[in-house]
Amino acid sequence: MASRHNTVRPVTTEAWNTTGLHVHRKRIAHMTFFWGHNTQVLFPGWPGSSTGMYVLALVFVFSLAVIVEWLSHYNIVKPGASRVAAGLFKTGLHGVRVGLAYMVVLAVMSFNGGIFIAAVVGHAVGYLLFGSRVVFNKSGRSDSDLPPPK
Repeated sequence: MASRHNTVRPVTTEAWNTTGLHVHRKRIAHMTFFWGHNTQVLFPGWPGSSTGMYVLALVFVFSLAVIVEWLSHYNIVKPGASRVAAGLFKTGLHGVRVGLAYMVVLAVMSFNGGIFIAAVVGHAVGYLLFGSRVVFNKSGRSDSDLPPPK
């Protein structure tokens, strides 16, 4: 009896267009969470099947999540700055923050359990450090660019 392996196998599809027949190879993506280091996160072929590269991917996603929380809860623009310049800077910073947050979302869409846990723990640690005021900003004054909670 042949054993079944839980591996992703390439599928060949054919398509006609104006230049003739093209053969496309694509991978079937996971649609449920799975555990293991043989995955693809954010970029084709990364981290691959190497355990070391998988650990690097976990650290990368964790770090991205912490940075997103830092950008969400820290006001870099100091009082007295020009309103127009401060507004433009905050708008650009918002774009960077949203772009990084979408990268975390795309990493989680790999459906790898380790990547999901790294993202959640990264957001939690980032909030603990920068949003909860337990570690930093003990004065009770909010320096966040986000509106105060209701």
